[in-house]
Formats: sequence, structure tokens, C-alpha cells
Amino acid sequence: MKTFSALSLLAVVALPFTSAFAPRLSSSSAASALKAAESEVSFGDLDGSNVRIGIIRTRWNDEHVSSLVEGCRKALKECNVKDDFIFETEVPGSFELPMAARFLALSQTVDAIVTAGVLIKGETMHFEYISEATASGLMSVGLQTSTPIVYGVLNCLNEEQVKARSSGDSNHGYDWGKTAVEMALLRTEALDMKGGSDEAKEKLAKMGFGDKEVKDEHGEKKSTYF
Repeated sequence: MKTFSALSLLAVVALPFTSAFAPRLSSSSAASALKAAESEVSFGDLDGSNVRIGIIRTRWNDEHVSSLVEGCRKALKECNVKDDFIFETEVPGSFELPMAARFLALSQTVDAIVTAGVLIKGETMHFEYISEATASGLMSVGLQTSTPIVYGVLNCLNEEQVKARSSGDSNHGYDWGKTAVEMALLRTEALDMKGGSDEAKEKLAKMGFGDKEVKDEHGEKKSTYF
């Protein structure tokens, strides 16, 4: 009886951890997953006529990634981004995205980069390792190069979730394109704060970046931008 109780307790304790790595979706969970695929982000009018956008996509899960890129390009077109100002290249898989993004960012030829890929959970831990490494790597590239990197990698449990997020009105690539333009404009304003327009300075001031008066060693007033 004692052995049975111990094993039963062990099974109860281990169950949540097992399900975390091998989740099972009920019909209600699947419905929630589809609902979650809908975008909840709104974008205002964005003028990307002078914005340069880089798109780095994977060949892995090519069909779904191509659909995401189409959504991204649709958004860029709506923001008046010129075709000549869109640079697109590809890499084998998501693990290669951070390195490719770094190369492109260091070239200083684009104002923002969209990375597009699809990772689907399998039977091993490969999904978790690649997902974490890709997300961390892309974040590091953005911070190190001051180039906005849009994380356009779908991390899904099955192909149904991918389809729900890469097609029709729920194509996440569309939001990624809009995000890239918005962040590119923000970067341009931030890096050109001194010579920017009053409107740009006012916008940055609302975000905590402003023109503060500081006195130099001679007691004279000078401007410092933060």
C-alpha cells in the first residue's frame, strides 16, 4: 500500500511537467488557439515612403513562411514602402536567422528587419532549444546594433495553429510589416533627434526622451538629448 501511494504521488507531481512538454489540445483549447491567432494590435497611419526594410526568411516550412512574407509585403505596400527599398534574402532555418540579421544590420542598409520562420513542436526537445536560441539571438542583435528586429517566427504546437496564423485576415506577417515600419520611423527620429522636426521631438518627449538643459563648466547652458 505504501509503495502504491508513493508511486501515485509521484505520478501526480510529474504530470504537470510532462504535459508542459507534450501538450494536448482539446476541442475547446483548439478554439481558443484560433481566437488567439487574431491580431489585437492596432496601427495608425504610417508613412514608410523613405523607410528601408529587410526581410530574412527561412526555407524550412517554406509554404507557410512564404504566406507570412506575402502578408508582410502587403503591409509594407500599404505603408508606401518602395519595392526598391525592400531587401529580401533567405536562410535554411530559424537558427540561422540571428546571424543573418546581424550581418544585414551591420551593413547599415536597412532601417528595420523582419525575420520570418515557422517552428512546429515535435517529439523531442529540439523545438524548445531552437525557439529559445532564436528569440534570444534576435533580441541581442537588435540591442547591439540599434536596428529594430521584428520577431516573425511562429512557434506552434501543430500545423493547424500555423495555418490559423499565416493565412487570411489572421496572417501575422501583416502585423510584422506594420511593426517594422513603425519601429524604423522611431529609430530614424531617435537617431536624428537634434535635427528632427518639432513634431518628432514632441513625440519622443512623450516617450521619456527629451531636450534637457544642462550647464557646462563655464556655467553656460547647453542642450543634451536623452
